[in-house]
Amino acid sequence: MTEPKDAVVVGVLLPSVGAEEQAASLAELERLVTTLGYRPIARVTQARPSLSPAAVLGEGKLKELADLTGGSGRPHPKPKRKPSKLVKARELAERERSPASSRAASDSERRVGASSRAASESERRVGADGTDRDDDDDDPDSTAPEKRVALVAVDHDLSPSQARNLEHAVGVPVLDRTGVIIEIFHRHARSREARLQVEMARLKYLSPRVRESPSGKERQAGRGAGEAAIELDRRRIRDRIAELKDQLEAVQKEQGTRRAQRRDARRVVLVGYTNAGKSSLMRALTGSAVLVEDRLFATLDTTVRALTPETRPRILVSDTVGFIRDLPHDLVASFKSTLDEALEASLLLQVVDAADPSADLQTQVTTDVLAEIGAADVPRRVVMNKIDRLSEEARAELAQSHGDAWLVSAHDPASVLALREKIVAFFEGQFVTAELRVPYDRQSVIRDMHESGHVEEERYEEDGVHVRFRGDASAVERLRSLVAPERTA
Repeated sequence: MTEPKDAVVVGVLLPSVGAEEQAASLAELERLVTTLGYRPIARVTQARPSLSPAAVLGEGKLKELADLTGGSGRPHPKPKRKPSKLVKARELAERERSPASSRAASDSERRVGASSRAASESERRVGADGTDRDDDDDDPDSTAPEKRVALVAVDHDLSPSQARNLEHAVGVPVLDRTGVIIEIFHRHARSREARLQVEMARLKYLSPRVRESPSGKERQAGRGAGEAAIELDRRRIRDRIAELKDQLEAVQKEQGTRRAQRRDARRVVLVGYTNAGKSSLMRALTGSAVLVEDRLFATLDTTVRALTPETRPRILVSDTVGFIRDLPHDLVASFKSTLDEALEASLLLQVVDAADPSADLQTQVTTDVLAEIGAADVPRRVVMNKIDRLSEEARAELAQSHGDAWLVSAHDPASVLALREKIVAFFEGQFVTAELRVPYDRQSVIRDMHESGHVEEERYEEDGVHVRFRGDASAVERLRSLVAPERTA
């Protein structure tokens, strides 16, 4: 197993954000960075009225950050002085007076110098990890120190110019909060639908950040076409996004067909903040071998399983992608089909990590995202998970402050069983009772009744079987239509 590379997280304390809220946000960013495969070793924070338009931080803090990363601390390279007209004239006169051999030697020196500069330019543009770089090497006396830090993660959304300037100052790759989340999604996507969704969101994020070559000269894609490399790259990204949209629509059409087949089923959808324990509850409630990991965004694909022990009719349970504060809008849009599970749910279980100090904030984030996708009116119950991590006093206080919430520990079988009973009771509380007469030539309907709800009584009489049935109102209407006498013209 390879040793994780070091990373530094950066945050600016703005007037609209409290110190505790910023600390919680930075702690979450550190977890995101850890999930991405890095080891956060330091925080660099600064109180400012706004982000510096140049490189996020002020000059002093920027130098402090650069000391950690081995960068120059300068957001822009030093302008190189151009020789004056007088100097140029003197050089020209000297070349005209010198013999041809001296001119040849001078030409050779210039070619060697150009070759050396080209090699140096190539080294600057491509780092050891293959990342495009624009390092500052304008100080001939400086030696490039060994990079102790491989990534700087900023707890804000950065403009392309801010990210470029900050990267130039610190000498290592820079990702803002959105970039970190998108990279995690990119690494964790497994199904074809999730991979298409993430790639499209990733390309939308990268498109405005495509930059010209570090030398400042744009290559020409073709002499005839006259298309600069940066324009060609952006056009290719647009074409790829259009291609991904077509592929995603085909996959989502297939997923829509599958959801339509489950439309009449009773569906419970687990929603909530990332790493709140949704997958652990999914496994406990359904007995399925879904992926369970203690990391952010371990689940990106929707998984549907039946509640166990199975009920009649069956109750389906779905696990969904987790939410997070400042979830990139492109990801919300890309995962629309996945989040549609919440729109079509019979019951939403909003899972909250009860042991997390920012549980209330996470609850609000989930509520906001559900409202954003149009699922605010779907029946919902709050499930406070991980209560096994709380003391008895904390549990009692939680029960007092969240009286309507269902308290559970996914690792306690008795607790999970109690949650299952509450889910079943929720659906049975919506049942209605109906008296139906089933003709003897339609006995298959009785079997359907046993599958669709509870048959409380069966009486066999001359005109058919009289059944007292209890189930969903929609099931009652459907069964009634099956046993109603045919009308004659």
